[in-house]
Amino acid sequence: MEVINPYIAIIAISVVIIISYFFNIISQKTNIPSVLMLILLGILIKQGIKLMGFSTGDMVFNILELLGIVGLIMIVLEAALDLRLTKDKWPTIWKSFSVALLSLIASSAACAYIIHFFIEPDLFTALVYAIPLSVMSSAIIIPSVGGLSENKKEFMVYEGTFSDILGIMFFYFLIGNAEAENAQVVVFDVVSNILITIVLSVAISYALVLIFQKMTSHVKLFMLIAVLLILYSVGKLFHLSSLLIILVFGLVLNNHKLFFKGILKKWVRPKKVKEILDDFHLVTIETAFVVRTFFFVTFGVIITLSSLLNLDIALISLCILAALYIIRFIFLKLFVQRDILPQLFIAPRGLITILLFFAIPDEYQNESFDLGILLYCIIISCVIMAVGLVASGKNVVPIEDMTFIYGSDKKEELESPILPESHDDIEPGELDEKTPKS
Repeated sequence: MEVINPYIAIIAISVVIIISYFFNIISQKTNIPSVLMLILLGILIKQGIKLMGFSTGDMVFNILELLGIVGLIMIVLEAALDLRLTKDKWPTIWKSFSVALLSLIASSAACAYIIHFFIEPDLFTALVYAIPLSVMSSAIIIPSVGGLSENKKEFMVYEGTFSDILGIMFFYFLIGNAEAENAQVVVFDVVSNILITIVLSVAISYALVLIFQKMTSHVKLFMLIAVLLILYSVGKLFHLSSLLIILVFGLVLNNHKLFFKGILKKWVRPKKVKEILDDFHLVTIETAFVVRTFFFVTFGVIITLSSLLNLDIALISLCILAALYIIRFIFLKLFVQRDILPQLFIAPRGLITILLFFAIPDEYQNESFDLGILLYCIIISCVIMAVGLVASGKNVVPIEDMTFIYGSDKKEELESPILPESHDDIEPGELDEKTPKS
């Protein structure tokens, strides 16, 4: 087999990114989720690769794990940077968190029993496969709900964010405690792990914010990302909840006024923290776009279209989807109560589902679980979302900014020039230069 010319590979990667950008534009005009177009692009690429005589196996899976780790970190960090902890947001936060948590648990249990009944005799392994299918994709939700009312838009962004974070944590806790002797051991391990990780995360987050704001070099964006990658990897080596470290850091950074009070307030320079926030927002948004692009394209490459013609796979997928939407209806009725449309239909599966599926350890792999089930769930849930939005008179409109999450103070800050709040925020010698001479 011939080796692909590196220049051709660079051209191909660049073309895929450019096409993905135009898919986003087409999605806004036609209400067709860009996810479906990316999967179709992957299927077409697979056919082209076959015609040229190349194999797709090693080419796809060698980079998938590394890309998956970076994708998880960026998704959780992006979610944390979008969460503003304020009193006026509390009702929306606790309702969306409750719906996300309870729906995740109930959906995982329901999907596990369906998979156990049709495919996997071991219930634990069935649960491992069920969790990815139970997680909503904020990577699809956030670019789609800009046309909703403020309350519904806030709720969906928060719910999608919590679903991502809780689903990822649930999955890795389950895998990490697979060999536990009994439930007490699992509960103790999970609780102690979370408490230790939170304490370390808060200490590390305070230290990072104080260190990052002292950085003056213009070359710092990838240095910040490198630090986060190290923290995640070291946490994994010590069997800590690494994603909690990333989550807590994002929350502390985005809510520094809440965490740095009293004597600690003097240590923070709001102007510098604002610059760090802007840098992280830029890198997470751009990286999430690239990761999303290549994961859905990759998914299209490895999909076998013949599986979609299998009636058993279609039946299993429909049972899973029915369970997901019934459970979602119950909890939306319980917590939101009245106007639950079109939120009921906005429950797409996507990036996290694929990321977690490929993260299933080898000892739990089951060849009988066909990728067509993932494809059915992703396609049908995205189509239901698009139809639900159109039927309610809304379009798939992207959120232009996240000021509604940050609150009115953040919105004013974004719309007005950045001015130092005190002399502590001004560099030494800068005050004399800014003071008009009489």
